[in-house]
Amino acid sequence: MARLTGSKTVEFKLYAPKAKRVNLAGTFNSWDIKKLGAKCDTKGNWSVKTNLKPGRHEYKFLVDGAWTNDPRCASCVSNAFGSQNCVVEVK
Repeated sequence: MARLTGSKTVEFKLYAPKAKRVNLAGTFNSWDIKKLGAKCDTKGNWSVKTNLKPGRHEYKFLVDGAWTNDPRCASCVSNAFGSQNCVVEVK
């Protein structure tokens, strides 16, 4: 994974032991649900790393076709679809 100048590698994690597929999408990849596929360990923990520029980024997981918020995220904002997006701040 090529590192962008000034960017930081950020790891996103989700516990979803029954999931068959988990992807990460957000403002950092134009909400492309195909670009960032997560990998699952033997205990049902999914993780994906990506390089993010400093700033505020909104994101969600797509779990088997259903949008899912990150339960570990402390900050969420309303979106245009009547639900919430998670927010990560990169320093």
